[in-house]
Amino acid sequence: MNPRRLKAVAKKEFIHVLRDWRSLFLALAIPMVLILLFGYALDLDLKNVPTVVWDQSRTPTSREFVSFFDGSPYFSIIDYHDNYRSIQRDLETGRAMIALVIPSDFTKNVLANRKTSIQVMADGSDANTSRLALGYVTGLGMIYSRKINVARVHLMGGEDMAPPVELVPRAWYNTDLRSRNVIIPGIIAIVMIVIAAMLTSVTVAREWEMGTMEQLISTPIRGPELVFGKVVPYFAIGLADVATAVILGQWLFKVPLRGSTGLVFLVATLFLTGALFFGLMLSVSLKKQVVANQAALLAGFLPTMLLSGFVFAIENMPMPIQCLTYIVPARYFIALLRGIYLKGIGLEILWLNALLLTIYALIMVALTNQRMKLKLE
Repeated sequence: MNPRRLKAVAKKEFIHVLRDWRSLFLALAIPMVLILLFGYALDLDLKNVPTVVWDQSRTPTSREFVSFFDGSPYFSIIDYHDNYRSIQRDLETGRAMIALVIPSDFTKNVLANRKTSIQVMADGSDANTSRLALGYVTGLGMIYSRKINVARVHLMGGEDMAPPVELVPRAWYNTDLRSRNVIIPGIIAIVMIVIAAMLTSVTVAREWEMGTMEQLISTPIRGPELVFGKVVPYFAIGLADVATAVILGQWLFKVPLRGSTGLVFLVATLFLTGALFFGLMLSVSLKKQVVANQAALLAGFLPTMLLSGFVFAIENMPMPIQCLTYIVPARYFIALLRGIYLKGIGLEILWLNALLLTIYALIMVALTNQRMKLKLE
């Protein structure tokens, strides 16, 4: 590989990137847009679930029960009704997700130490959110029941009875259980695969469509020099996008980076190399800009979004799909990022994921050079 020819190709590609200011602007702006979009829109934390109440009892005791929901950050009481028709309308239109119906004999049963039931209705069209909301409803109901039992014991002159088993939950690595702390590191993988798909998948295909590839073939330039020379500018843009994602994640969303920043860029370099050469291989093979770009998005973006564990837990997928995720490189990259960001661990634990990313990058480099060599001969 001749350094002068490699430098000449890289310089030519840099000039093209700088002249095509629209693509350069998109390459630098897309990471910001994706981080803002995913960071604000993709919030898996359950907060302010719209709730309506039909309090048939209308007593201080029932109002005290309702106050448990009104004072909770997970529920927001938006209205009070006095019939099922209004409740059904709110659930059908999506105005409310949870409805509570407190029976008229609620206070009487509570004061008489009798079991009483409260009807809870949920909009099950959003299954995951409804499941979480019903879990929180059950938890608040248990807290209220315990409060009533403690008050009864005190009135009878007794002491609080300690439960035979007490669970003391504690969340490690993400104490507040903020979903953004998990989502933001994964966005780096989404950003990089989109940039690689958008930029490198059209580089060689553009040469074929513009008729300049024949001129390159007639020069002394070799396949590896053309391949690496074309990747260099986009590699620099990719690292700039990684820096943008890291800075915005910490500054805007307060995502902690407990591990090494240098290690983040190291593993990002491995993934970026594989992604860039993957897009370039498609460009070399398909020779059409539109086809290569669409193929890169379908083969890169969709698996990264759906099969990497970014949004959907791999453990919850069917076994055949779980096996398929092992060939998705973003799975290992996101595991590395979350380990570095949230746990502060390094390659002494995550070495296998880093090794697999390295193998992926080497395979993409080898395949791209092989395809380019065939085209230049």
